[in-house]
Amino acid sequence: MLRQSDDGLVAGRIVETEAYGGAEDRASHARAGLTARTAPMFGAPGHAYVYLVYGMHECLNVVAHPPGAAGAVLLRALEPQTGLELMRRRRARPHDAAERICAGPARLCQALAVDRRFSGHDLTVVDELWLSPPPDDRKLDAEDVAVGRRIGVGYSGDEWASRPWRFWLRGNRSVSRP
Repeated sequence: MLRQSDDGLVAGRIVETEAYGGAEDRASHARAGLTARTAPMFGAPGHAYVYLVYGMHECLNVVAHPPGAAGAVLLRALEPQTGLELMRRRRARPHDAAERICAGPARLCQALAVDRRFSGHDLTVVDELWLSPPPDDRKLDAEDVAVGRRIGVGYSGDEWASRPWRFWLRGNRSVSRP
């Protein structure tokens, strides 16, 4: 994930994600149907869906289903690779360890200066915010990826909260939670 702005370039490796399905997924915003807020989630894959949680934190998702069939993947954590000092300034956390700067969806958005104006943004185009393969192009094996239940969606009921739709790089110190 890369973010270019007037104050510089920041980039990081995605190390944790969480999947959200369509209208049937009680933890997904798509359960409310197509609204002005959720419209990007019903759009083209590879676009951003950014929303405000708890009235104070932005969260960045990547649309992952065909147009009309809502679904997205929440980016939960990045391992910083470029622009660490800029990320620290944006988060007003000059002494935080590098691996904790983007360890959580709100921290990630703060460090990358991502807000709701990016909702609907095409992440497949090199522009202000985009996805790119890692420079090392290292292939992951199944044992490199841990799987578990989603975080913070207990309100959706155990059937949905317990789905093993959270994925993270095993042993990576930038993951939001073990």
